[in-house]
Amino acid sequence: MSFIPFAKVSMAGKEIQFIQEVLDSGWLTTSVKTRTFEEQFADYVGVKYACAVNSCTAALHLALEAIGIGPGDQVIVPTMTFTATAEVIRYLGGHPVFTDVEYGTCLMTPEILEKAINDHPAAKAVVLVHYGGQPALMNTPGGEGIADLCLKHQIRLIEDAAHAFPARFGDRFIGSFGDATCFSFYANKPITTGEGGLIATNLEFICKRAKVMRLHGIDRDCWDRFTSQKPAWEYDVIAPGFKYNMPDVNAAIGLAQLEKAETFRQQRQRCAMFYMKELSNIPVIDLPVCIGPPEKHAWHLFPIVIKPDAPVSRNDYIALMTQKGIGTSVHYKPLHRMSFYHDFYRLDLSDFPNAERIWQGTVSLPVYPELADHELQYIVDTVKSILMPA
Repeated sequence: MSFIPFAKVSMAGKEIQFIQEVLDSGWLTTSVKTRTFEEQFADYVGVKYACAVNSCTAALHLALEAIGIGPGDQVIVPTMTFTATAEVIRYLGGHPVFTDVEYGTCLMTPEILEKAINDHPAAKAVVLVHYGGQPALMNTPGGEGIADLCLKHQIRLIEDAAHAFPARFGDRFIGSFGDATCFSFYANKPITTGEGGLIATNLEFICKRAKVMRLHGIDRDCWDRFTSQKPAWEYDVIAPGFKYNMPDVNAAIGLAQLEKAETFRQQRQRCAMFYMKELSNIPVIDLPVCIGPPEKHAWHLFPIVIKPDAPVSRNDYIALMTQKGIGTSVHYKPLHRMSFYHDFYRLDLSDFPNAERIWQGTVSLPVYPELADHELQYIVDTVKSILMPA
């Protein structure tokens, strides 16, 4: 058995064709392919506007900047996430307010958010993470979902959907609920552009601001200047912006990947459902909780939690899996444990009991379309041999 990596890039089939079209055009940076990718992605998730950038971190940064987050502003974020979710708040001089998450889903729930809003009434925004590809509870008939609460309290909602394409809540894709939703197209994400990200929104002012700020704060992008009848050198800098634009080479990969997004999702679901069935009888682990129909989950991650009474620790388990030729990963060491946030904000571990419980035992198994049935079976057999020794 060859080594089974934790993640693997999936190819949709037309990547080389679309990249060749970019090379033949003679224009490699942001132009026609990027605009086409933005239009097709916006149409896919059901929003009016999209702004492609070079990472989800850039997308989060620009989205928060566009809604006016600045020095001293408080923004509510879950502790169980990648550092980018919080660091972009610090870029703008704001302060992340960390919340615990629900055990089993690793999601911020409406109850958790309500408490955070009550404890921090000055908070101006929420960055909601759809952990692992599972949508959080966005709307309810009684108006008690996360989007409902943000509307009720007049707090801006930015969604971190780095894991959650193409995921759905009800009959709508994630991307169409908050003020803006930020996606990741990093190499190991549900679809990839190599490196890349995107802001999806129904608010024109957010997209307009993001498109200016992604390219130095210039009021006309390179393609506009190249194709306009005005001189290419004639432009204005209306704000000190950034260098966050997505080149056409990356967008070409994204266009190919977009065609197979649902096929890829179905294959990841196949892996997840196999794990759910085959690992359900192991008493020393907790499986992830799927709160909606599995076909609405993006299944970017399949995190299990190894309980304290398991025969091996989480770290020893990872080492043993590696010895057996299986890659794993950890998602995540919570941000309240990271030295900068812990020390700067004087955070208390006891304020995050669910995240602490998750962190002590969490480990993610491989989930990607290319995993063959015999590889999935080998992974399951290996997990059982380590956690249920004879």
